[in-house]
Amino acid sequence: MKHIFNKGKDTKKPTFLMLHGTGGTELDLLPLAGMIDDEASVLSVRGNVLENGMPRFFRRLAEGVFDIEDLIFRTKELNEFLDEAAAKYDFDRDNIIAIGYSNGANIAASLLFHYQNALKGAILHHPMVPISGIELPDLTGKSVFIAAGTNDPICSPLESTELQSLLKNANAKVDIHWEHNGHQLTREEVEHAAQWYRKL
Repeated sequence: MKHIFNKGKDTKKPTFLMLHGTGGTELDLLPLAGMIDDEASVLSVRGNVLENGMPRFFRRLAEGVFDIEDLIFRTKELNEFLDEAAAKYDFDRDNIIAIGYSNGANIAASLLFHYQNALKGAILHHPMVPISGIELPDLTGKSVFIAAGTNDPICSPLESTELQSLLKNANAKVDIHWEHNGHQLTREEVEHAAQWYRKL
């Protein structure tokens, strides 16, 4: 997978897995990593799927309708890539926090839904429920921050609260932060994510 790895000043800190939104690249979210912890290592990945020339992490059939088969395949591919990257760059595979926006947040949520040890935690900006009707692994010890918009036309507040409850029911510790905005990623929600991260 096309990516950037920046080794942090403090290798004991988590490695941030940066996952962009539709049409983004591995460069998009690098400023967020710096705002949350400028000493952490960063692995920023570009999605392997193109939709009308725009990178994504998995295919969709329509707005808000995911290609579930592709989602499952791409989630496995990303999880295996994390194994390889940890070995190649010598970072702790068990200490990865995903930071994703929109489509990137959805693939991060899918990692949590499918693989017990894929992530230590996640900061999900405007995520949706990636897949319904599956039993989640036991996520005891995992921490998740969800940033959601009360007026988000793509990801309804209901979707955010459903994701929160599914993760909580799997024993994850979940905090949700509401912005009175739409689907855009705001500086305020990143600052709240940073405050959340510092308490981990």
